Amino acid sequence: MTPHDTAERYIGLMSGTSLDGVDGVIADFSHARMTVLAHAHLPFAAHVREAFMALQRSGDDELNRAAQAGHALVQVYGGVVSLLLAQAGLAASDIRAIGAHGQTVRHRPGDELPYTVQVNAPAALAELAGIDVVADFRSRDIAAGGQGAPLVPAFHRAVFGQVDRAGAVLNIGGISNLTAWSAHGGQTIGFDCGPGNALMDHWCQRHCHRPFDAGGAWGASGRVEASLLTQLRADPYFALTPPKSTGRDLFNPEWLDDQLSRVGHALRPEDVQATLCELTAQACADAVDRHAATAPEVVVCGGGAFNDQLMRRLAALLPRRQVVRSDERGLPASEVEAAAFAWLARAHVRREPGNLVSVTGARGPRVLGALYPA
Repeated sequence: MTPHDTAERYIGLMSGTSLDGVDGVIADFSHARMTVLAHAHLPFAAHVREAFMALQRSGDDELNRAAQAGHALVQVYGGVVSLLLAQAGLAASDIRAIGAHGQTVRHRPGDELPYTVQVNAPAALAELAGIDVVADFRSRDIAAGGQGAPLVPAFHRAVFGQVDRAGAVLNIGGISNLTAWSAHGGQTIGFDCGPGNALMDHWCQRHCHRPFDAGGAWGASGRVEASLLTQLRADPYFALTPPKSTGRDLFNPEWLDDQLSRVGHALRPEDVQATLCELTAQACADAVDRHAATAPEVVVCGGGAFNDQLMRRLAALLPRRQVVRSDERGLPASEVEAAAFAWLARAHVRREPGNLVSVTGARGPRVLGALYPA
């Protein structure tokens, strides 16, 4: 392998708001189009997931619990890195750097003292993997007055964009976000639409004791409760204009329980699930209609792309556009976010900005992340 080849191979690691585990890819940027050489996923053990869920709220001994959770996360990261290298037949020395996002447990860009917290242990990962690690991608954008999220729109346009036409990408993880761009070098925008899978996953875990609603089948068995949907849609977040971002700080089980307590009568669990699916679909479709009016196609990635009921509702709500899973455009839905953090790690190493001012509202382009050498 030549030095040039090594310099253009990066690992991206992503554990998103859904808290289902870690996805990782090896991305090769040595050619005109990025190529994914390997993909691996490891689920979180129940105690790791519970630790991160607990850190979403203030509580006793947070510093110690966050440190313990960060090191548990790195053990999963290390396992994913080992699987990736074995799949690709590569050694640690063949990888230029790892982009490791960490696990977001607080995201408060709108506070008087704005901040974001991603639990991680990047120095431990660099030691474990023997590869440079780039982490802490959000804080520089927030320091520059931005939202710190979403960070994937520049990557979305680079991978899925075509020069001669407008486009849109919906990334539906625990939270959903939209990337939209106009044709011929026009502006790219992006923002969080609202909840993605996080509330649906929580409700399924509570009532079905399964980690998620496979294919959206349980939700499809219920019916949408119009009054509940209207109440959910009335949350002020949906009326905010971009730039905006959100997370479990807002759309969490406590928020849902509060909304349900206002309904005044009991609802069947499957009807609540159907309504949560419709909430995600309508929030995403509204975002597309308002901000990607000229896009003929919407590419969907993230875990929501595997929810057949959600995909059916998106297609019905966006009848003038083709709604496709990102697999049909060359990058599997389960690989997109991890590949984005490989791309962001590469941008850091090359001293290139990773944020878009039109997306986050920062005062200017910034090189994102902090480097932890092997």
